Amino acid sequence: MQVEVVVHGRKDRVYAALFDRCDRTTRHRLAEAGSSADTLPEILAAARLSPGLELRLSGISLSGNKTDDLVIAHDVPFAARARALAAERIGVAPEDPSLTLALHLSSVPYFLARYRQAHGNTIAQSDASSPLPSPAGQTPGVIVRWFDASLGRAVPQRDGSLETARDSASAYALQAKADNTRKAYRAGVRAWCAWADRHALPCLPARSADIAAFLADERGRGLAPATLELRRAAITYLHRLAGCAVPTADAAIGETMTGIRRSAARDGFTPRRKAAATQDVLATIISAIDLSKLSGMRDRALLLMGFYGAFRRSELASIDIRHVTLLNKGLLVTLPQSKGDRQGKGVEIALPYTHDQYCPVKAYGAWLAVSGIQAGPIFRRVRKESTAASDGNGREIGPQPLTDRSIARIIQSRASAAGLDGNSFGGHSLKRGALTTGMDAGAHPVKLKRLARHATYAALGDYLELGDPFDEHALQQ
Repeated sequence: MQVEVVVHGRKDRVYAALFDRCDRTTRHRLAEAGSSADTLPEILAAARLSPGLELRLSGISLSGNKTDDLVIAHDVPFAARARALAAERIGVAPEDPSLTLALHLSSVPYFLARYRQAHGNTIAQSDASSPLPSPAGQTPGVIVRWFDASLGRAVPQRDGSLETARDSASAYALQAKADNTRKAYRAGVRAWCAWADRHALPCLPARSADIAAFLADERGRGLAPATLELRRAAITYLHRLAGCAVPTADAAIGETMTGIRRSAARDGFTPRRKAAATQDVLATIISAIDLSKLSGMRDRALLLMGFYGAFRRSELASIDIRHVTLLNKGLLVTLPQSKGDRQGKGVEIALPYTHDQYCPVKAYGAWLAVSGIQAGPIFRRVRKESTAASDGNGREIGPQPLTDRSIARIIQSRASAAGLDGNSFGGHSLKRGALTTGMDAGAHPVKLKRLARHATYAALGDYLELGDPFDEHALQQ
């Protein structure tokens, strides 16, 4: 084994500082070979040093800045030991070719380990390779920053090189995850790294026993089993992205999660589904809206379009004027991206005219007329004091779209204003209400599935509110 030798400062001084630490055999070999010999790396690779040297793990570049080197061991007596300690910290085999070790000669010499993840290794271990250096073994703060930077990567400009093509593939693979999924993964990785840091445990690569303890502790804080599964998925994705072995498939973690779910069920915990804003409920909510306010006109259009299109809140937030076409029968909304559209083909949603005051087409037209919006997102932030008479002069209506969380809060606040329990409503209420209304009207399951834009019928059941189990009994006549 050889070790790279890096000299800082005057050779005679740094060699003298190292010479005093070497064992007798090494000093003899150095005296014979001289400081400029090609055999120097081989000689120092076998040297025993007393006192031993500090072992550092090289920092990585993030957003154009290099993170600090991380001291991971002290008093390391020889290069092979330094390499083994670095490999253990990173979670790879000592002979891994991506792990390099250098001996830096200065007034205070030290070992510096560096881990450069090869594209080939990444692709073999992960379904989403990363062109950034792997943060394995780094501090929790560096790992969180690396994860955020990786998820936020844009597709690079094509230059014909293989390296850029691989980087582009990485960026496209990251974009396969929906925005809300990436947001949940970011939160999960931050929570894991913060917990591991408090307990002085390695974040990446992680140990399965530590992850199981983390999930149990999070349940103790009151997190729902579904949230814990998201935490587990985030840790899995972190390891795959970094090219590390995935510890979350370990049986101990699976058993921990099974025990958490069963314990939660014994304690009476059931997943809380948001109330369905059925047609009657929606009419009650809309009747309480003050249409003299810009926010009232916006929210009426938002609620009616959300209901008749069975939109998710993220889909409502993403609707742009160029996505909407007015036809004789109503509105045709084309979504370039949707959760159920795995192939990215885009989906078309029909919003028909209705012959009452709850027509989504008329509400949409009225909102555009008073807001003055001619391009860009349809549903935007409105100042609370703005009235419909102000004609959306630009100061009352912002340029940015509402966030999906803002839409959920609007649904809750409008339900509360109508005298309903606002906390029981949320972003899924409009979709659940639309599908439940269709079911009650006797719509064929094929039509309901098409409206829901679900890949399977199994997912459809989660959105239906079945009502009284006796009245709805299959054998009840």
